[in-house]
Amino acid sequence: MKRKSSDISNLINIASEKKGLLSVSVIFSVLSSLLQIVPFIAVYNIIKELFEHAQHAAAIDGEVIVYWGIVSLVSLLAALIAIYISAMSSHIAAFHILYQLRVRLADHIAKLPMGYHTKTATGELKKIIEISVEKVEKFIAHQIPDMLSAVIVPLLFIGYLFWLDWRLALALVIPMIVGMWLQAKIYGGAKGQQAYRDYQYAMEEMNATGVEYVRGMPAIKVFGIKAARFLTFKQAVTKYRDISIGITDLYKTPYGIFFIVISSLYTFVIPIGIWLISGDANADSQSFAITFILFLLISPSLSAPVLKLMYVGSGLREIVEGNKRIEAVFSEAAVKEPTHPQVPTTYDVAFHQVTFTYENKDDKDHNDVNYVLKDVNFMARAGEVTALVGPSGGGKSTIAQLLLRFWDVQYGGITIGGVPISEMGTEQLMDTVSFVFQDVHLFYDTIEANIRMGNSTASQSDVIAAAKRACCHEFIEKLEDGYQMKIGEGGTHLSGGEAQRIAIARAILKNAPILVLDEATAYADAENEKKIQQGLVELVKGKTVLIIAHRLSTIRSAEQILVVKKGEIVERGTHDELLGLDGLYQTLWRAHISSTTWKLGLNPSTSTTKV
Repeated sequence: MKRKSSDISNLINIASEKKGLLSVSVIFSVLSSLLQIVPFIAVYNIIKELFEHAQHAAAIDGEVIVYWGIVSLVSLLAALIAIYISAMSSHIAAFHILYQLRVRLADHIAKLPMGYHTKTATGELKKIIEISVEKVEKFIAHQIPDMLSAVIVPLLFIGYLFWLDWRLALALVIPMIVGMWLQAKIYGGAKGQQAYRDYQYAMEEMNATGVEYVRGMPAIKVFGIKAARFLTFKQAVTKYRDISIGITDLYKTPYGIFFIVISSLYTFVIPIGIWLISGDANADSQSFAITFILFLLISPSLSAPVLKLMYVGSGLREIVEGNKRIEAVFSEAAVKEPTHPQVPTTYDVAFHQVTFTYENKDDKDHNDVNYVLKDVNFMARAGEVTALVGPSGGGKSTIAQLLLRFWDVQYGGITIGGVPISEMGTEQLMDTVSFVFQDVHLFYDTIEANIRMGNSTASQSDVIAAAKRACCHEFIEKLEDGYQMKIGEGGTHLSGGEAQRIAIARAILKNAPILVLDEATAYADAENEKKIQQGLVELVKGKTVLIIAHRLSTIRSAEQILVVKKGEIVERGTHDELLGLDGLYQTLWRAHISSTTWKLGLNPSTSTTKV
């Protein structure tokens, strides 16, 4: 119960950001509930006037009937106006809060270490940002005013009915209490709560695998994989179906009984009313008849707010589960920011005995930890090119990503100009380092906006100049809308080489003193590779460059080449020095030369090398 109160209080804290508007909504919601009682009082007085003069119609006071008719109409119109003001106030508050919540959530996600993103499915985060946050809107815009209406209206009705006749009122209240207790026992019990949690997790899993299925559509089409054969998606959908059916089986009987009881409250009033009339011959039959008729009129009207309260409770549980997922994201520790950020004055990059693992070493024995990097130690000097080469999976990309604090190292340290990157502050670090990834991500926006991400204050001429230096101005100009052409769905689709050149233009515009290139020409054809390399020549001038390359011919002139194998630097030196060691680099170089002479359909032993 304490946990449930805590969950509700978290939602109320979120709602309190717009407490002024919500206070207005609550006041007018209560006012609307009060006004909804007035027509029933009017009906009672009209029936009373008619019954008391039933034997002498001429004695009926028409002014009384007209008066109560007008009172009923005015109260109804006033109730509609009040509920309109309440709804508008709560919705305006909700939309403001949703905007702020989504922005805070997006900002926090961007500050989380990459380890969180690698273990969290994109579909799960998408559901939290879109659906779970949207449920908070439901709580603020609908649940808060609806809860008040669903509680106040029945209480006012019941109080009024007890004032009229406590015996008939009990006939209504007892089945209501039994029905609500039955619902609370099922929905609020451990079994019901666990079933609903399982339902939420199954939905998230289905969303995540659905996103994966859509993203993998090229491979799915090539191999003719249908949804039923995409095993993870099929399993997720099957699991969701089974859990949904299980929840239906769990709730169907108690919900059916509750719905029938609450929708048929008058069936409990009728026998009690008949019994009371037949059992008391001395009773004022006319007065009791008026009261009895009013009970029969009010009973169906009492069902509506009680059913609403049940729906509010069910919806609230869904909102609480969604908010737990939002709170879980906020509870993830962001990358720590220094109290007093330092700014380097020089741009040498140094790794000092860096040891790193993606695993949580606190949960394992030290000997069982799989370290991706072990005692990595080197310096990339300012104004020079340092290349990282070696077999795939050796840790080259990890070294580059650690420089950007995508993760924090477990042992050792990384410095820029002698300043630990953990003491620089994320914003300062991002301003200091440019990164051209192997897999380029361009946003669904204009080409100009994608380039301008490198420097949001750059002028149009600066953007064009960067595009020219990256050798992409020419193809951009040929597009229908030029730099204003949107990339992606509904716009233009760029080739891998074109996208890579856009990324290089972005980095040129940023003009950071340190540059990291992770297989920048990996997916380019011969023509695009030449243009990309021309852009890179412009990009690397005067910078500290850390480059990861499998095509060894691209890094022959690097001032320093580090050969990385199984997380360790096994060789270092210039191209000529490493060839003289007769080690791993020489083996890689021979394999590279051999691959340039390989031809489809020929036995490697019979191929000829042309110089």
